[in-house]
Amino acid sequence: MLILALILIPIFGALIVFALGGQNQLRSKQLALAVALLELVVFGFIFKEFNTSGNLLFQKEWLPDFGISFKFSIDGISVLLLGLSTLLVPLIVLSTFKVVYEKSNLLYALILLTEAALVGVFMAGDLFLFYFFFEIALIPVYFLGLIWGQANAAKATFKMLAYTIFGSLLMLVGLVYLYSKGQTADMEALKASMAFIPAGVQSTLFCLFMLAFAIKMPIFPLHTWQADAYSESSTPATMLLAGLLSKMGVYGLIRIALPMSPLGAKEMGYMVMVLGVVGLIYGSIIAVKQDNLKRLIAYSSFAHMGLMAAAIFSGTLEGTQGAVFQMLAHGLNAVGLFFVVKIISERTGSRSLSSLGGLSQDAPWLSVTFMIILLGSVALPLTNGFVGEFLMLKGVFDHGKLLGIISGISIILGAVYLLRLFQKTMFGEKQNTDVVIKDISGSETIVLFVISALVILMGVFPNCILKISEPASQQILDYMAQF
Repeated sequence: MLILALILIPIFGALIVFALGGQNQLRSKQLALAVALLELVVFGFIFKEFNTSGNLLFQKEWLPDFGISFKFSIDGISVLLLGLSTLLVPLIVLSTFKVVYEKSNLLYALILLTEAALVGVFMAGDLFLFYFFFEIALIPVYFLGLIWGQANAAKATFKMLAYTIFGSLLMLVGLVYLYSKGQTADMEALKASMAFIPAGVQSTLFCLFMLAFAIKMPIFPLHTWQADAYSESSTPATMLLAGLLSKMGVYGLIRIALPMSPLGAKEMGYMVMVLGVVGLIYGSIIAVKQDNLKRLIAYSSFAHMGLMAAAIFSGTLEGTQGAVFQMLAHGLNAVGLFFVVKIISERTGSRSLSSLGGLSQDAPWLSVTFMIILLGSVALPLTNGFVGEFLMLKGVFDHGKLLGIISGISIILGAVYLLRLFQKTMFGEKQNTDVVIKDISGSETIVLFVISALVILMGVFPNCILKISEPASQQILDYMAQF
């Protein structure tokens, strides 16, 4: 029942926040934070049970004549992503405490509904259940970006919506085909029937699934919606998109694209690796040239997604483990970086790199936490980013030395634009010496200190995470080795 509670709590919480929050900003914020923290506590009990019993399962018949059921399962990969979701959502809610939003009850209700959809995706053991939550997750984030976004938010969010719906329709075609062949939507049952589906058909299925998840991540060349959506959306929407919704795409590759079309994945996997590495290079080069802080972080995020895709299709344990670890690290780092950008833009009235400088003089704690999170993104040893990127690079290199070398060189570009970002904003020449910038305080301090602590702890104690995901990662590789 705890598994079901993980979905129901944010749904009912969203209804309560919307109904009772009204136009009372403080009440809406407190209710939303209470619901998000309750969700985190429930996950804590689930994690404890997972450590004791192993994989968890909840299943109830829904449409038995059609082979469709309410099936939720948790393994070592999904439990980590559930942890990421239930941790980041309260931090995202807390990050808004110093901002006054119109229709605040609606904003927090949408954040909680997004959380419900996310945990549904990461637990779904039924194809149509996966598809339902995968689609539902987009709707509240779309409105979060549209209603509270920037001047061009309508155009940017519509482009995101159009891209994603197109990809989802392709995925639906593939899911319907699989269902028609197996007369079941159960993922485990369908995996057992893959040996009877011709290689050509599997290649087509792989293309359908790959396009859907490549758009969601995104990876090259299906990324053109991302920078606009990230920069024009409200900060809560951007945090959800970069920190969590992009992980649905990566998770979809692992949970759907590989096991539901293994022969197609083997035939076309190298092409995906090449596209991932191209995206890594392209995103890094474009990020170097960005002046807008939000767009710079957006292209940095895009580059990381490319390496994750390449690592997953390397067919190695290191690559898969690295991609799983990097999902967690990137989720934390992206939310932290976008929050820092939000603080900087609110304090200075600018997101332009060229108009900023010398902020560390007035805001030393902002500078310290910014540096820690940024070093995680740069993949400095003993930070969370290093572990994931090292494993991913090893996986890619073991599969193909040329791609591995190119990937390694491209990551150096990441250090260039991110350290340049820090130097210009924190240590550059102060543009207006008469203006004193307030340092972080209250809720801002909590959010940035929690993320900074996790950046270090994950880097120092990576095995605490890797040992959880290793059995599930190995199981995927063992399954793929049969084809």
